[in-house]
Amino acid sequence: MRSLVLIGHGSHLNPDSAQAVYHYAELIRQAGVFSEVIEGYWKEEPSLRQVLRTTRYSDVTVIPMFISEGYFTETVIPRELNLGHSGPVPVQGITRQLGGKTVRYTLPYGVHPRMTDVILARAHEAFPEFNPEDTGLLIIGHGTTRNQNSNRVIYQNRDRIRERGLFKEVHALFLDEDPKVDTWETLFTTRNVIMVPFFTAEGWHTRETIPEDLGLTGQVTEFENHSVHYGLPVGTHPMVTDVILDMARDAWHNTSASGEPSPEQEAAWDTFLHLARQGMRLGEVLIRHDVGLFTLQHMLDEGKDQLQVFVAPESIRDLVRMSDAGEYRPVHTFRNLPRGWKGVFNEADFRRAISYVYPSVLEDTYLYQKGALRVTPWISTARRQTGIYARVQQATLKDVDVVSKKICGFCLKSRLWYGEQLYQTFLDGVPGNIPCVEACTYVISEVREHVAQKASKTSPSGAV
Repeated sequence: MRSLVLIGHGSHLNPDSAQAVYHYAELIRQAGVFSEVIEGYWKEEPSLRQVLRTTRYSDVTVIPMFISEGYFTETVIPRELNLGHSGPVPVQGITRQLGGKTVRYTLPYGVHPRMTDVILARAHEAFPEFNPEDTGLLIIGHGTTRNQNSNRVIYQNRDRIRERGLFKEVHALFLDEDPKVDTWETLFTTRNVIMVPFFTAEGWHTRETIPEDLGLTGQVTEFENHSVHYGLPVGTHPMVTDVILDMARDAWHNTSASGEPSPEQEAAWDTFLHLARQGMRLGEVLIRHDVGLFTLQHMLDEGKDQLQVFVAPESIRDLVRMSDAGEYRPVHTFRNLPRGWKGVFNEADFRRAISYVYPSVLEDTYLYQKGALRVTPWISTARRQTGIYARVQQATLKDVDVVSKKICGFCLKSRLWYGEQLYQTFLDGVPGNIPCVEACTYVISEVREHVAQKASKTSPSGAV
């Protein structure tokens, strides 16, 4: 009985940002190694502050779905998970006892030695018939000046591949630090150059930034002295699934913990299941139970025919990420749940479907009612922020109120972290009553933007 949590960055703006984590979570579920696989995000839901509360078992392995060590894996994720750690993560990972659970936090998957083989697999895909005597390999990393460990894995893979002697030349270049990727022509003497992006997923950088900066026109681009073969990012290769499983097994070997159902999580589910069998509303969702099956649909679609029927939780997950107007829903309790659908599930799939429609709402509400979920006031949240988000510490309470009213007024949750009161919840039969015990990352981001705009207006130069 083990839980696996895959942590991604996520985005408030781009719905595609989470797709790679979803993809690998599905593959690992199919492998059947874990009793459950859950996704968690920095910028989406369930958030890092919530995700451990949603795990069903007391044995939890957390793997950051990042390509390298850096600010997020060493500072943000440990802080938000309350691991009591900051700085480089040891090879054996970090093990903590949190809320009755054994939580093991590993290095990011991108630093695993088998990622060298993933790079080579992408290179062979890009140019299957290459001649080692006249072919070079370029590994493209993102790079950052914020953390010196970020580029280490790129150089390690470069050196491993050089030692194998598979290419005449092997180099590593970066987008955001020196040596920059646009200097590649000064390094290579080979006619053929294979370029492999060491990125987690297809996205803006791999589809736009790199091709535009380098003048690439497709999978193969002819230059005066070189033929460039542009590969897919390493993070989307199927071999990554094996890398993740290897990391999880290594983490297990470093502890003698054995998993069992989490009492709090099971109690929350049993309480909710009892109400769901009777029929209930949760937020904008109407829940019915008949002949062993649960149905979910928008409350305004009650009694309507010709609804699109879904039977897979993943279909519901993808559906509710967008509104009927085509707007991305980074906060799932926004009051713009799409209409025109119905989900029909057995009990096991119903549990997952609910977690996709309203991530962590059930667990948080149950614990709040039991007095086991502490409300975190804004000032505490602001003090916890680092990096570019430390700016929110300059916000006044009036700033926070102005920003959060615009966002939270469109949300089903009540701002307990800002002093609003909530005496009953949906577990008491009041459908829209959902507690919000801490400002979400969306509010934090918008407060930061608000503070930056105020600063630009008061600055003589207009610069922030």
